[in-house]
Amino acid sequence: MPGTRRLWLAGAMAIATVAACVTAIVVTDQHDGDNDESAAPNPTTSASPTGPGLISYASDSPTPTASPTPKRAKPSARPSTGTPTAPHGSASAPTPTAPAKSPTAKPGSPPAKPSTTWRSVRSVNYPDRYWHIGGGLVKLDRVGGSESREDSTFKLVKGLADSSCYSFATSDGTYLRHRSFVLRSERDDGSSLFDQDATFCPRGSYYSGAIMLESVNYPGRFLRHKDFTLRLESYQHSGQYQADAAFRVVAGLA
Repeated sequence: MPGTRRLWLAGAMAIATVAACVTAIVVTDQHDGDNDESAAPNPTTSASPTGPGLISYASDSPTPTASPTPKRAKPSARPSTGTPTAPHGSASAPTPTAPAKSPTAKPGSPPAKPSTTWRSVRSVNYPDRYWHIGGGLVKLDRVGGSESREDSTFKLVKGLADSSCYSFATSDGTYLRHRSFVLRSERDDGSSLFDQDATFCPRGSYYSGAIMLESVNYPGRFLRHKDFTLRLESYQHSGQYQADAAFRVVAGLA
């Protein structure tokens, strides 16, 4: 029918118009999309950190590592002096040097004596008097000239019979030893008896800084001065004995 044909033609034209519009919209959207994609920055391109308008991200700072605290060094133990303990009070007895038996004297003037090894022995109750060799015996005398000082200076060494005790050597190669309980200067004969007679052990005294000297082979007997001569006598509790048997070992006079 003529009317129906017109309706079909009008519908086909409407459909064609709609299709054309849809195609134009799709083409326009695709073109716009291409423009947007080309404007986007390339993610693989590195931007200059100094470029204007860019946000810079601070890199993570490395976590500081605490430095280990150094260990404190342990103090070294202090060395022992080896001085025997004094039974009669307390006294700071000097430490003797290693013994040198029968030292030989050099010709001429005696060598200088270092103050660390050469000593003089002073009386407590007669502080102006020192042990002094006179006529082979040890007496308590006042010190005079250089010769007197030389005879009042001794080398303090470890005991010949007991290294924890004392022996007294002289510059001319003799030792102080007791014989018949009297202290005298004699040369070492190499006997065991001589070593014992020449060895004395320091003991405490009732006087500050002073010591008493006990015989190693006659325990209980101490050196004391009597009539200004050094003798070995048994211990007594009297004040006189205590004073006569107390001595201070001081720096050598010579």
